[in-house]
Amino acid sequence: MKIKTAAKINLVLDVTGRLENGYHTIESVFQTVSLYDEVTVESAQEISISCELPEEFASADPIPCDERNIAYKAAKLFFEENNIQGGCSIHIKKGIPSQAGMGGGSTDAAAVLHCLNVITGLDLSISELSAMGKKLGADVPFFFTGGTAYVGGIGEEIASLSDYSGRHLVIAKGNQGVSTAEAYSRIDALEAPVHPKTHRLVRSVNVAPDEAYKYVGNLFEQALNLDEVEFLKAKLLAKGALSACMTGSGSAVFGIFRTRDAAEKCARSLRSSGYFAQACETVSQSFVNV
Repeated sequence: MKIKTAAKINLVLDVTGRLENGYHTIESVFQTVSLYDEVTVESAQEISISCELPEEFASADPIPCDERNIAYKAAKLFFEENNIQGGCSIHIKKGIPSQAGMGGGSTDAAAVLHCLNVITGLDLSISELSAMGKKLGADVPFFFTGGTAYVGGIGEEIASLSDYSGRHLVIAKGNQGVSTAEAYSRIDALEAPVHPKTHRLVRSVNVAPDEAYKYVGNLFEQALNLDEVEFLKAKLLAKGALSACMTGSGSAVFGIFRTRDAAEKCARSLRSSGYFAQACETVSQSFVNV
């Protein structure tokens, strides 16, 4: 089985607290976008994984193609949880940059669970798959539905919002990458942070979507203060973006544009300067059959 599986951006992302177990609580709006990895899963005697990276990713974003990969872990968990003997071969053709805050690993893991559910004929529900996905990572459950969703708690609270698909974007990323652990440690060190307007964005998506761009924001921008992020945001805005913001814990940046043509022109300009940049759209689901 072969599917394309979407990346996500955080239209807004706030960190609201830290639990005794070290996990942080968040408030966010997740949105799937038309930037995809292609995942192929085939029945086999053992679990194996291979990765295909475009040249522009290879040097900046090393991806483990072994049992350390979350997609491999997803397959292992699926077989163990369902008492299935055997394995599968997984091939991932990357289109989503890693260390970008776009959920590339999480969406791959969700895709593997989805494909195995179909291949084995188990017909597990989305809630059952989500319970499995949660054991792999906080972002994984979101990708079984995708679209636009408010996400709270440590990522386990997911509530669908009004459809925000069809918005024109540019996703851009330089060479800087940030580990999630380092990003959260810097959040903890912030003094008097200015929190983004999460609930205004939620309300706007639901009742006035054309105005939602006014409320995008990400607390991690203050914590990390990456020069490359600020540079890319400035470039996006100069090229006509309505708003621009870092996604996740970094380091990709998205800009929201009124037209596809304006987004395409901006992406071409950034690519000519040596950056990863791609025009895409917000989409209503994660998985697309190939």
